[in-house]
Amino acid sequence: MAYHKVNADQRAQGHSPYLDNDELQATALDLEWDMEKELEEPGFDHFRLDSAAQHHLGNSQSPDLDLEPIQPSSSPKGRFQRLQEDPDYISHYTRQAPKSNRCSFFRILKVFCTALILFIFGVVIGYYARKKCPSPPTSQEPNNPQIYHEILKEIKAENIQRIYRDLLEFPRGDDDADLAVKIQGQWRSQGLEDVRLVNYSVLLDLPGPASNTVTLQSSGECFYPSGQQCSTDPKTLHSPDLLYSYAAYSAKGTLEAELVDVQYGTMEDLIRVQAITNVTKKIALLKLGQSPLLYKLSLLEGAGFGGVLVYTDPCDLPKTADLADKAFMVSLNSGGDPSTPGYASIDGSYRQNRLNLTTLLVQPISALLARKLVSIPEDTAQRDRCTPLHLPAAGKKTISLTIQSVTTFKTISNVIGYLKGAVFPDRYVIIGSHHSSLQGYGGQGWASSTAVTTALLQALMAEVRRGWRPDRTLLFCSWGGTALGNVGSYEWAEDLSSVLQRNVVAYISLHNPVTGNSTLRPVASPSLQQLAAESQSFNCVEKARCPGYNVSSVQIQGDADYFINHLGVPATQFSYEDIKASENPSFLSEALFPVPATKTEELDPSFSLHETIAKLTGQVTLQIATAPVLPFNALDIALEVQNSLKGDEAGVPQLLAVASRLRDTAELFQSDEMRPANDPQERAPVRVRMLNDVLQGLEKSFLLQQAPPGLYRNILYRLDDRTSQFSVLLEALEHCKLHQSNETVQAVLSEVLNSINSAQVYFKAGLDVFETALAGKK
Repeated sequence: MAYHKVNADQRAQGHSPYLDNDELQATALDLEWDMEKELEEPGFDHFRLDSAAQHHLGNSQSPDLDLEPIQPSSSPKGRFQRLQEDPDYISHYTRQAPKSNRCSFFRILKVFCTALILFIFGVVIGYYARKKCPSPPTSQEPNNPQIYHEILKEIKAENIQRIYRDLLEFPRGDDDADLAVKIQGQWRSQGLEDVRLVNYSVLLDLPGPASNTVTLQSSGECFYPSGQQCSTDPKTLHSPDLLYSYAAYSAKGTLEAELVDVQYGTMEDLIRVQAITNVTKKIALLKLGQSPLLYKLSLLEGAGFGGVLVYTDPCDLPKTADLADKAFMVSLNSGGDPSTPGYASIDGSYRQNRLNLTTLLVQPISALLARKLVSIPEDTAQRDRCTPLHLPAAGKKTISLTIQSVTTFKTISNVIGYLKGAVFPDRYVIIGSHHSSLQGYGGQGWASSTAVTTALLQALMAEVRRGWRPDRTLLFCSWGGTALGNVGSYEWAEDLSSVLQRNVVAYISLHNPVTGNSTLRPVASPSLQQLAAESQSFNCVEKARCPGYNVSSVQIQGDADYFINHLGVPATQFSYEDIKASENPSFLSEALFPVPATKTEELDPSFSLHETIAKLTGQVTLQIATAPVLPFNALDIALEVQNSLKGDEAGVPQLLAVASRLRDTAELFQSDEMRPANDPQERAPVRVRMLNDVLQGLEKSFLLQQAPPGLYRNILYRLDDRTSQFSVLLEALEHCKLHQSNETVQAVLSEVLNSINSAQVYFKAGLDVFETALAGKK
C-alpha cells in the first residue's frame, strides 16, 4: 500500500505542523496499516474499536511497513526529489452496522421518516447553497502543477499595463508617502487583508537650492553637469533635471584643482597616473563601468584625490540608448540610513553625524561636458558619437568644482503585505519591488516594478479566494528610498534582522523588470540557478527572446542587497535589458538617467515582456513557496566554488583541496540515500522540516565579515559575467600590485578558506543528522 499524505487543510485543523514528530506520524501509519489488515482477515465482525485505541496508545515507533514504492520526480541535475503522494491510493475502511433483532417495526418506520425528512431538508439547503457558493476546485494541494497553471494564466499583459498607467496618473508629492498609501490600497483591494505601512525617519542627501557647477579656470566658462552653460534664469536654476544631476552623500564645498584623466579607475590606471604626476587634492575624470563605483572611489580617495567627475563613455552604452549627452544621478550610500549604520532608524536610536560618506567631492557629468573638458572639437563629436575620450597629455586643465547638496531627515515608507502560509507560516518567501524614484531619474522602473508585483498578487489572490494557500508565507514588499541606497529595505530588515535571519527562505527581486527589450537576463544565487533555468522553459511569451539556460550569479542593483549580503538568503531576479553582459562594461546601471515617462511603453508597447517577467517570477515563487522540500541545489554551490578557484597563486591549491571535500559532501548530501521521497519515513513533517532547515542555510557560510566597498560580502556572487574568480580574491591581487605587498592576499585567502571549510562542515553536520536518524529507525 502507498503512503497517504495528509493535505494542508487537514493538518491545519488537527494540530500545528511544528509540533509533529516521528512518533505521531509512525502511530498514524501503524493505525492505518492494521485497520486495512483487519479488513482483509476473516472475523472482522469481531473487530473492536477499543483494541485499536490500545494499539494507538502503545508502541509509538513505526515498524518497517511494507509500503508500495513511491514514484518520485527527479530533476535533470539531481536536485532533491519532490515529495509526491500516490494519486491512486485512497485511505478508507467501512464497518457494517451491528445487527439487532429487537428493533420493532415502528422504530424502523420512525428512523426511516426521520432520515427522509433530513434528506429532503439537506437537498433544499444544498440547492440554495450551490447557487451562492462556487464549486471547489478539483484539487487544493499547494504543490499542484494545475494550481500553478491556473495562477499563471491569470497574469495578463493588459492587467499589468492598466496597473502601470494607474500608478503614473497618481499625483506624487516630494516624498513617497502618498504613493505608498495608494499601493497599500491596491493590494488590499485584491483581497490581501494584512498590508502594513512601515515608516522610518532617515537621513537623506537631496539636491541643494541650485545646481552644482563645473568652471574652467582658463576661460572662466561655467557649466552645469549636463554641459549647458550656467544661466541666471530662475527657471533654469531650479530645473529638476539640473538639480538632480548629483551624487548623493558626496562631500560638499568648492575645490579648485587640476583635472587628471584616470579612465576607468582600475589598478593599472592608478599605477600609470601616479607614475607621472602627484595626484594629491586633484580632481579625477572617471568613466563609469567595469567595477563598482564605490570601489573605484575608495581607491581614488586612498590615492589622495580631492574630487571626482564621473561620466559614461558613449562607446559603452547600447546603440539604442540616447543617453550620451545627459547627466545622471548616483548614490554613494552602500545601504540604509547613514546615521544608524548597522541598526534600524527607530525611536530612541543613536544618530551618528555622517553627513558625507566620502571625503571626495563627487559630481556626475554628461559625456557632452566631458568632451568639452578634454577639448574634443564639436564637429568631431557630432560625426562620431563613439569617440573614445582621453584627456590630452599636453596642457594641464584646472577646474573649479562646486557641490551644494543638502542632508536632511525625512520619512520614507515601505508597504509590506502578508499572505500567510498554511503549513509553514513562519517561513517567508519575499517578493520585493520598489516605488522610490527621484523626479523622473531612473525612468519609470518603479512603476514597472510595482505593476508586475501587483499583477502577480492579483493572480495569487484569485486562487486564494477559491480555497488555495501556499505552504509558506509570501511577503509582498514595495520599498521606499531605493534610489538613495536601498534605504527602506535596509531599515526594515535591520529592524527585524533576528526574525528574518531565522525565517526568510528566499528573496525574489522585481527591481526594474524592463530596461530594454533585447535580452532576457536571469540572475540567481547558485542554489537557485537550476530552478531559474527550468522556469524559463515553462513561461516565455516570445521564445526568441528567451535564450537557453544562461543563468548567472553576478552582482545586481536593488533591494536584494541586504538579503544576499547580510542574511545569506538565496535570491533570484528576471529582467529584460539592452546591454549584453559579454559586450559592454558592467555596473553602468549604477547611473540613474532622466528618462521620459513614455520610455517604458516604447520599449514594451504590448507589455508582453512585463507579462513574461511576471510569469517567470510567479513560477519560481510558487515552487519555493509550495514545494514540500525546498528546491535548492547544494551541489551547484560546491561546483560554483570550484569554478571560482583558478590561478596558481600561493594558497589556491589548499583552497581547491577544501573545495573538493565540499563537493564530495554535497554530492553525498544530494545522493539517492538522502532523497526523502525514497524513504516514507522521511515524509514525516519533522523530518521534512529538518531537511528544509539545512537547505535554507546553505549559503550563509559564504558571508565574509567585511568586503571592499561595492563588492558583495557573499562571495558566491561574481563581479560580472566575464570574471569567474571570487571577487574578493581578484581585488586582493589587484591591491597587491598597487601596494607591492601580499599581506592583503593572504588575509583574503584565509577568509575564503574559512568560508569553504565552514560550508563543508555545515553540509557534513546536516548529513550526520540524517544518518543518525536513519540508524535509529533501523
